[in-house]
Order: sequence, then structure tokens, then C-alpha cells
Amino acid sequence: MARHSHFHSDKVSSSSDHQHHHHSRSKSAGNKHHSSSNGTDLSSNGVKNGSAAGYYTNGNSATGNGHWKMARVFNDGDESTINRKLPKELLLRIFSHLDVVSLCRCAQVSKAWNILALDGSNWQRVDLFDFQTDIESVVVENIALRCGGFLRKLSLRGCQQVGDEALATFSMYCNNIEYLNLKYCKKITDRTCQSLSLHCHKLQYLDLNSCSMVTDMSLHYLAMGCTSLKHLDISWCEMITSDGIIPMAQGCPKLETFICKGCVQIKDIGLMIFAVACPNLQHVSIQGCRNIQDQGIIELALHSPQLQYLCVSNCSQLTDLSLTALANNCTQLTTLECASVSQFTDTGFQALARNCHLMERMDLEECVLITDATLRVLAACCPRLEFLSLSHCELITDEGIRQLGMASCSAEHLTVLELDNLPLITDSSLDHLVACHNLQRIELYDCQLITRAGIRRLRNHLPNIKVHAYFAPVTPPPNATGTRQRYCRCCVIL
Repeated sequence: MARHSHFHSDKVSSSSDHQHHHHSRSKSAGNKHHSSSNGTDLSSNGVKNGSAAGYYTNGNSATGNGHWKMARVFNDGDESTINRKLPKELLLRIFSHLDVVSLCRCAQVSKAWNILALDGSNWQRVDLFDFQTDIESVVVENIALRCGGFLRKLSLRGCQQVGDEALATFSMYCNNIEYLNLKYCKKITDRTCQSLSLHCHKLQYLDLNSCSMVTDMSLHYLAMGCTSLKHLDISWCEMITSDGIIPMAQGCPKLETFICKGCVQIKDIGLMIFAVACPNLQHVSIQGCRNIQDQGIIELALHSPQLQYLCVSNCSQLTDLSLTALANNCTQLTTLECASVSQFTDTGFQALARNCHLMERMDLEECVLITDATLRVLAACCPRLEFLSLSHCELITDEGIRQLGMASCSAEHLTVLELDNLPLITDSSLDHLVACHNLQRIELYDCQLITRAGIRRLRNHLPNIKVHAYFAPVTPPPNATGTRQRYCRCCVIL
């Protein structure tokens, strides 16, 4: 399938004259600027209610008026074997498993298939990411008009030409939508969230990642009308502050996932009230929210006993007080990402490991104060550990890796180990990892004491492992012939 399918022709062809249809396609194929090889057209008049080359009537065409029109077409001299042998209900069921491109192609086969392919019940889940460079507002409007209340899931990720007008039309016609991904739709403003609030009360999943024109008003609107939200991503919406977070949390108490990477204006007060208002939180990412301090994390831990995933990477003001609060209250935690939180020490990680025995993934990159003591406790208390990043933790030595390699978690579960820029580890560390039978990838960039011989020994025991390492080119030896003086005669005299 060509990535850049054409979306701007007049209609999806469904002519009853097969020869004329074939001739039209052959003729247009010669002009690549005006037509795509796969004939896909999502912005056509044919996808609107009442269009479809005169045969498709509305989003409920499988019932009522659409029913007798479909029957009329099937009985009106259609001699194709598949249409005579299979009931139209079965064909409709088959079409329900096709993707967008396949449905558009089927709509061009015959009148009967046009009705079936463009029936709204086949368009409950639409993902337009593959066409992101082609999608304009008219495409979204036409899909909304056709799908109506059937549409449950729509992804416009990367469709940067889609704006508020299209989303307003979409909200009115597709008010049963439950999943909406608007990531990188940079033309979206607060008006879109206002439209969603007015019409889409069943919305549960909303991704506004990198919609940079969204402000606190959007969160106010969502709090008023989208009270069923369970997943919200407002990452890199840099105009959002705690003033928007507070009413949103109070209006959407069912939230389970909250992601706000890079929202630098969110402070402790917003996170604290958010944690109190949303007791079902399981997945939280505040990566890069550099104004968050220990008090916000402590309050989050106290009110989120079901928390399973937490990312606090680049929240540089946090200390061991945050880790201790998580250890005491969030025993269901399975993933902790805390890269570049330079104030975390062995004390905090040891407390966490002793209480959070379900831990599977830990990113400790650039937690520069931790030592082998952290690895000793992780090895003893976290038997399910699968992923561990220790890159730039320059105090780690061979002894810490030995403790990790001897642990039951390493032999059974450990699959990824990142050890970039650990100046104190040697080939002995690799020898300690030969018992990690499930280890699939190890990172060893800038580990100056690791040699090719040590990596070869590791690969002899783990032949399927991917080793990422870098060895600087060998410095050429000095010229041994002595035919060229180090200094010229003038320099020697001087």
C-alpha cells in the first residue's frame, strides 16, 4: 500500500458499468499527480451520508431504509457468485474485519459492495496515522458524517492539518466515541476540548500530546463534560498549569492514567489535589516536571495504593523522601523510571526494593550516588526484575554486577541490562552474567575496561544476546625508524 494515498478526488467510484469503471481507473493511472495506485480516497463525497454514488444512505444502512435499498441492489441483476451465495449479513460481517484501505477498495467493486463497505458499522475503529501527511479537515468531517454513532475509536496521530472545525463536526456526529488520539495535531486549541465536552460524554481515552496551543481552559471543559475519562495525556502542552489540573482532577475522578511530560508549570499543589481526587491512579508520568518536589510525590503515594507505573525522570528536586513514601504505600509498583534524579541514594532504593517485590522495570540512569549496595538489595528482594538501566552510575563495580548475576531474577527474568559509561566494571562483570539465560540485550558503551575478549566469552554462553559496545580506534604507534626529527633545527637551537 502506498503511504501517500490520494485523498482529494471527487468520489469513490461505484459505477454499475464495470468496463467504464476499469477504463476510468486505467486512464487516471497515467497521471500520478492526480491519482494513487491503490485508488484509496477518504475525503470523497462517496463517504458522506446520502452519497456513496447514490447508494449509501446513512450510518444505519444495515437497518431500515438501507435494508431495502441493499436488497434491491442485490436482487437487481447482480450475477456475481459471492453475492448470490453469501447472505448480505455475512458479507457485512466479513467487511467489519477490514481496514480503511481495504474498505475503500471494496466500495469500488459494485453497487452492492459499495453499500456494504461504506456501512457505518464497519467504521467503528479508524486509524489514519499511515496517511498523516494527506489528511485534511475535510477527511475527518466526511468520516464523521458517515460513521456517526458507530465510531468508537479514532486515531488522528500526526495529522497536523486537522483543526478545530473538523473536530467540532466530529464531536457532534460521533458522540459515542470512547478513544480519541490527537497526538501532534498542532492546530488543535481549547475549542476542540469544548466541543468534546458538549457532545462526547462517553470519552474514556484522550491523547493531546504535543498539542501546544491547549491551555488550562481545555481541562476545565473536560472536567465539565467528559467525566468518564480514564486516560489523559497532556505531555508537552506547556501552557497547562496547576490551575487547570485541579478542576480536571475533581471533574474526572475515574482517571487511571495521567501523563504530563514536560509540563513545567505544574507544581506540587496540582499533583497533591490530583492524587486526592483520583484514587484509582495506576499509571503516572511527570517526566520533566522540574517544579515537582517531595511533597507532591508523598501525597501521590499516600492516595494511590494501586499505582503500578511511575516516571519521575528529570524531576531533579526529588530526594529519598519520595522513594521512602513510595516504598511504604505503593507496594503494587512494577515500573519506576527516575533517570537523572541525582539526589536519590542507596537509602531510598533499598527501602523501595524491600517493600516493592513486584518490580519489573527500573531506569536508574544518571542516579550518580548509588553504589553496589543498591544492586545487592535489588538482587535479593526483586525476583521479577526484567529491565535495569544503570548507565552513568559511575560508582557501580564488578561486585555489584556479581550480586545481580547471582540473583534468581537474573537467571529467570532479566532480559535487558544497560551499563553504559561505567568506568569501574571489567570483563569480570560479563563473566558474572553468563547465568542470565534470558538476557537479550546488554549496553556497554564507553565502558573503558571492557574488552572484545570479554564480550566473546559472554557470547559463547549466550549466543543470541545483542551486545552494544564501542571501542575507540587504536592510537597509531610512534614512528620507530627515527628518520624524522621531532623538532626542526630552528626549534632545537631555540
